[in-house]
Amino acid sequence: MRIGLLVDEMGPSLDTVVDQARAAATAGFSGVWLGQRTGRDALTALAVTGRQAPGIELGTTAVPTYPRHPLTLAAQALTVQEAVGNRLTLGLGVSHRHIVEGQYGYSFDRPARHLREYLSALVPLLRGESVSYQGETLKAVGAVDIPATAPPSVLVAALGPAMLRVAGELADGTITLWATPAGLTDHVVPTITRAAGRGEPRVVASTFVCVTSDEDDRRAWVAEHFGMAGQIPSYRTMLDRSHAAGPQDTVIVGDETGVERQIRQLFDAGATDLIAMLLGPEDEQARTTELLTDLAG
Repeated sequence: MRIGLLVDEMGPSLDTVVDQARAAATAGFSGVWLGQRTGRDALTALAVTGRQAPGIELGTTAVPTYPRHPLTLAAQALTVQEAVGNRLTLGLGVSHRHIVEGQYGYSFDRPARHLREYLSALVPLLRGESVSYQGETLKAVGAVDIPATAPPSVLVAALGPAMLRVAGELADGTITLWATPAGLTDHVVPTITRAAGRGEPRVVASTFVCVTSDEDDRRAWVAEHFGMAGQIPSYRTMLDRSHAAGPQDTVIVGDETGVERQIRQLFDAGATDLIAMLLGPEDEQARTTELLTDLAG
């Protein structure tokens, strides 16, 4: 199983992020992933941490597209790719209306159109090609010249059918959040696979994982801290497709046997990778890490 670990990029210091990434590599996780929220820049942090976490995938989940022009993001991503020895996976997404319009001041009109135009410019740039692209909302003319750097894999945080079709056609796969096995097998996997029309796109499922005897308490914590996600349209639709009342119904919690069974159900539903977000006190996180690394094998 390909099991990666989400490292908290909002930690108390960048040194803490580096230490956690190094520990994940040592433990045997397949990859380290950083989110992009209101703190450190995920790509910059990966450039710093990558050399201290050798031999594993380094990913973002997910860099928002709107505030970064494709030429700018291509230059940044390829610089990170050079710094970490071609181990970067660039996870990106359109974010949400309340962020794009409320914080950035951009229009969130037809985000799937924006994503298609963005990837149409970005992906060739990551391959080192010169582009002259003019879409309805985006223009990109030029190239990024960083010799001897392989193009990073590109994944899209896509949940709805339009976004999944774009991800399947123009990217290497998707990163999901708040998706259960039912949501993957009934919606995500068939939609992106049909759109890809080639091979098997990556379906990277990210979720909280906790080996615990206090399952109700852990679900209650997720409901308290992430319950508002259920009011965001793209997440609400994914939760409905996953037959989940809220994010708390999508997490993987229980004893070792139960957690292993739930993880296997995700992979049986079509997930190619799991990004585990650790939950609970230190002793439970240690038990969870031991089980996850055993499964990653």
